[in-house]
Amino acid sequence: QLQLVESGGGLVQPGGSLRLSCTTSGFILGEYAIGWFRQVPGKEREGISCISSRGGLTIYTDSVKGRFTISRDNAKNTVYLQMNSLKPEDTAVYYCAAGKIVTHRASAYDYWGQGTQVTVSS
Repeated sequence: QLQLVESGGGLVQPGGSLRLSCTTSGFILGEYAIGWFRQVPGKEREGISCISSRGGLTIYTDSVKGRFTISRDNAKNTVYLQMNSLKPEDTAVYYCAAGKIVTHRASAYDYWGQGTQVTVSS
C-alpha cells in the first residue's frame, strides 16, 4: 500500500525551528520528486519546496527561501523539511506529495500524505 506520512509538526515560538519528515512506503522513493505544501483554512494549498528524485534539484517559494531546507535520504525512504526562523505566517497544515516533476503545482502530484499541523505562536 502506497503511503506518505508526515511527522514533526507542533507548536513552536516565533524564531524557532522544526524539522518535518515525510516517510514513504509502498513505492520506490528514488523514482519520485517530493514536494512540500502547506494550507490554511480558506486558502489554496501552497507549494513551498520540492526536491528532485535524486536530490540534485531543489526549488523554494520566495516566502521560505533562506529559512527552509529540503533534503532526502532515499535509503531511509524519507524526505525532510528543515524549517528555521519560523514566523506566525508559517502556521498551516503541511503536506508532502510524490510526483514525477519538480514543480510547486499541486495538480502535478500523484500521491499525498495526510498532513501535519505546524503552529508558530508565542
